[in-house]
Amino acid sequence: MADPEMVEGAALARVLRQAGGAEILNTLGVRLSGSDLVTLLLAAFRTRAGFLTPADVLRRYTEDRFVAPAQAGFRRLRRAEDLLLSAIPDAYELLALAPVAPLGTHSVVAGVNQNNVLATVRGSEVAADPTNGLALEAALRRRELLARNGRSAPVVRLATLQRVIRAQRFAEAGRFAHFSLLALVTAGRDTGNLAFERRHCGEQLSILCAALEAAGFSTIEVALTVLEPAAAPIAEAARSALADRPKVVVRDDPDRSGGRGYYTGWCFKISVVLHGERVEFGDGGFVDWTRRLIGNRKERLLISALSVDRLAMALD
Repeated sequence: MADPEMVEGAALARVLRQAGGAEILNTLGVRLSGSDLVTLLLAAFRTRAGFLTPADVLRRYTEDRFVAPAQAGFRRLRRAEDLLLSAIPDAYELLALAPVAPLGTHSVVAGVNQNNVLATVRGSEVAADPTNGLALEAALRRRELLARNGRSAPVVRLATLQRVIRAQRFAEAGRFAHFSLLALVTAGRDTGNLAFERRHCGEQLSILCAALEAAGFSTIEVALTVLEPAAAPIAEAARSALADRPKVVVRDDPDRSGGRGYYTGWCFKISVVLHGERVEFGDGGFVDWTRRLIGNRKERLLISALSVDRLAMALD
C-alpha cells in the first residue's frame, strides 16, 4: 500500500502545477486575511455549485461516505443515548455543542492531524471530537472563575452528546465516517499530591461503567495505563473507585501504544465482552489542553468518551 504522505505530496504537487505554482499555497494559507480567504472560497464553491445538476448531487450522495446515513438506525441510537444520559449525574452540565468548531481546534489544541478534520470554507471545522469543544468551553469558564475566585475557583464538569465526522479512513469493522459520542470533561486546579486527578478519574470511570451497566452488559473491562511513574497513584485510585462494581474487571495495560503523546500521566480504555469478544467502547485520560488554552500550568483536565453508535448496534 502506498504511503499516504507520499500520495498526498504527489497529489499536492500536481495540483500546484495546475494552479500556477507553489506561491498560490502561500497566498491562500498566509498572505490573504481570514475574511478575504473566506470571500474567495465562497465565490469558488458558488461557481462550482452553479455547474451542478440534480443528477450530480444524487451521484455525490451515493459516493460520499461523509453524507450517508448512520449504519445504526435512529431508534437504536436514541435508545442508546437515553441509556447513557441516564447515568450522567446532575453535577455535570449537559451542553448542546455547535456542529462546528474554530479552525485549528483539533490540530492546535489536541494535536490531531489537520487532514483528519473536515474544514469549512468559513474558517471553521466540523466537530471531530466532542471533548475538544467541551475543553474550549471549560477553559473559558475556568478563566472567568479564576478571575473572580482565584485559587478557590470551583471545578467545571461538562458533558455532551455530539455527532462528529473524522476524515481518516478506517479499515476495521465498526468504524464510521460520522458517529455519535458521549463525552465528559472535568476541569480544575492542581491542589497537590495528585488530589484532583485521583478524585476525578474514579468519578468519570464510575459514570461510564454505570452507563454500560444500564445497557445490560454483564462484563465491562477497564484497562489502565500509567504513562509516567509519578502517575501510579491515579491508577490505584481508579481501581479503588471501581472495586464495588462486580461487573467491572480492571486490568493494567502498560504496553498500550495509542494515546501516548496525546494523554499525559495516565489514561484508560473501556470495553465490553460481547459474544465472547472484547469490543472497545470508550477511552479517556488527562490532557494539557486547558493548561495551554488559559496559560496556567496549574490547570488540569480529564476527558473521556463512549461510542453511542457501537452501543446502539450492540443492543438487542
